[in-house]
Amino acid sequence: MRGFRWLALPAVAALTVLLFALTAGIGSARTAVAPNNTAPPTISGKAQVGELLKADNGTWTGTQPITFTYQWRICDNNGGACHDIAGATGNEYTVKAADQGNAIRVQVTGKNADGSDTATSVPTAVIAAAGTPTPTPAPSGNGCPKLAAGATAVAVTDVSSPARLQIDQIQSNPGVITRGTGVFTVRFHVSDTCGSSVKGAQVYATGVPYNMISIPAQLQTDDSGNVSMQFKTLSGFPATPRQHLLVMFVRASKQGDPILAGISTRRLVSLRVNLHA
Repeated sequence: MRGFRWLALPAVAALTVLLFALTAGIGSARTAVAPNNTAPPTISGKAQVGELLKADNGTWTGTQPITFTYQWRICDNNGGACHDIAGATGNEYTVKAADQGNAIRVQVTGKNADGSDTATSVPTAVIAAAGTPTPTPAPSGNGCPKLAAGATAVAVTDVSSPARLQIDQIQSNPGVITRGTGVFTVRFHVSDTCGSSVKGAQVYATGVPYNMISIPAQLQTDDSGNVSMQFKTLSGFPATPRQHLLVMFVRASKQGDPILAGISTRRLVSLRVNLHA
């Protein structure tokens, strides 16, 4: 009996060590988490030929260390139809002459030992020519009415071609759309191409692709050039399980003008989405 005990103890010890190693491996595997973007990357810098743009990674979760790679993309003037810019794979990008008249996005990929995730910024403003000054209100004669003393906006009925309307500011409430968001509000600001806020402009907005959010009736901008529109999420939201942005098509126009001509404008805008919140 004593001999049996002496032989069994080493075997028990070896089995204990083996079980510890196996369970330790399982425990460490369960704690590894692939990167997940919770707030999309942003671009800082002036949207102008010759200027330096810089990418901010945005906000990420996942097991550290997470490494980041970058791909700058050139898009049309509405931020759509994007394609990669050859060789633009750093976190900074100098705007080229060929980029003029287009918008730019940056795509950031976070990677660790357990996987990767990719997120894309909202587009920059349309790239201006080198040395282009910031637009300021201009005198009449170019389609832009003069801003009356004490007024905060010009009337859309006084704006005429060659001036155009532009949707230059958006703000959503809440700031991030989640799976639990049933209703949200977006405020749009409309100005003319001379820099004055425009009151009475008709604004239409819808989600892209269709059936993600409701389509409210067209509304007009107030005396400060703003209009707030309420949307409801529909069965088509989210469009994919990895959706990071909710894209909206927005149009501003003057009543009675052809919606594809006159002083009307169209733009794609993006709202942040976090499906893991």
